[in-house]
Amino acid sequence: MPATARARPVATAAEPSGLGLAGAADLLRALASPHRLAIVRELDGRARCVHELVDALGVSQPLVSQHLRVLRASHLVRAERRGREIAYSLSDEHVAHIAHDALVHATERDQR
Repeated sequence: MPATARARPVATAAEPSGLGLAGAADLLRALASPHRLAIVRELDGRARCVHELVDALGVSQPLVSQHLRVLRASHLVRAERRGREIAYSLSDEHVAHIAHDALVHATERDQR
């Protein structure tokens, strides 16, 4: 292989330049579920309570809560108490863009 065609080594999480890669991989792992992507899509631009997500997604409350736990642990979703309910919203609008771009890419790929 010519010197100009050598692949760059991938940084590891122990290296400073690898910290961004590890964080990005963690983010993608947290989004690696159709239910979690659907939750992110529902939270894009507005806070929603669990019962609203259950109605919008057509899945059970325990399943929505389980996926919200994963998204909260990854700091992609935040919770705010509103009286007796908790409203969930995206921590960062970049998350919505990532989910949207993944969905668009998958749709384009399926149409080829």
